Amino acid sequence: MIEVWVFIVGLVLALSIAWSLGANDAANPTECAVGSGAITLRKAIALFSVFVALGALLQGHMVMKTLSRGIVPHIDPLAAFTVVLSIVLWLVLCTWKGIPVSTTHTTVGSVIGYGLIAYGANLNWGVLFKVFLGILLSPLLSLVCAALLYLGLRSLLGKFSSTRRMEQVVRYSLIGALAFSAYSFGANDVGNATGVYVSVTEEFVGLPTAETMLLLAALGSAGIALGGFTWGYRVIRTVGYSITRLTLTSGLAAELSNALVVWSFTTVPYVLFGWGLPISTTHSSVGAIIGVGLVTGLKTMGPRVIVKIVLTWVLTIPCVILISWSMFKLASVLITL
Repeated sequence: MIEVWVFIVGLVLALSIAWSLGANDAANPTECAVGSGAITLRKAIALFSVFVALGALLQGHMVMKTLSRGIVPHIDPLAAFTVVLSIVLWLVLCTWKGIPVSTTHTTVGSVIGYGLIAYGANLNWGVLFKVFLGILLSPLLSLVCAALLYLGLRSLLGKFSSTRRMEQVVRYSLIGALAFSAYSFGANDVGNATGVYVSVTEEFVGLPTAETMLLLAALGSAGIALGGFTWGYRVIRTVGYSITRLTLTSGLAAELSNALVVWSFTTVPYVLFGWGLPISTTHSSVGAIIGVGLVTGLKTMGPRVIVKIVLTWVLTIPCVILISWSMFKLASVLITL
């Protein structure tokens, strides 16, 4: 009976993660289109919600598999509860302080914290190596890709007369890049909200793994959309306007680069190794915007915002490992009393 309640409360917490994820990370696929004036905030979040759901339903299982069974062999109901609670605590703390934070890093750190107690050093270091490699490479790849794409677009568009029709083509292309970026976001990030509950839900509900992942993807995408509609504007305004001044062309380069990097890390490793790599869409998005900012000029950039974001990148994983380790240790003691 205790395990049933732990499972139910854990799913509620998973929805809380999805809400927090939507509130913090709705900026990642939308900030360029909003910041450059291509689309209004409300329309951007509506598109975000639709394409996040598509990405989660069609490709969300690729990263869920990594977080569910990739880092540790198994996550039981008590472990899933403490892992999810640790994620929620960190996300709520950072959101309360107004700090953008990587949900991917929070999730990975929480699973590691539990795994160190349950399995000691017997974690899947091969998967973790690939995850940490993605953490390092994603912002760098986005930065370089965005800078090169911006230079290419500027050169290409410079050959045409600057007309209202050409501006509309770039504007609609940027809105299309938003949709692609939101799809990629849903495919990669829905696992952060629900991935740790695949094994547990499969056992309780009795559905095959594929159907379980689909059910959790739908649950997670609904929570993400709700978070985007309620608090998403906070981070969208910060990232869309404070890192650098975005134009339609630089916004298109940054958004398309972010979408390509996130989609590639979700899809290519899954095809090659069977594990989609969870990366920080925040890292990728911010890296892309910094990339176009460096090309357009340092005077357009906001260094304080960049330093604040980088500090959260450094602190998130070790802090959440400690929280998760402590929570699981405490829960294990209490449940034996």
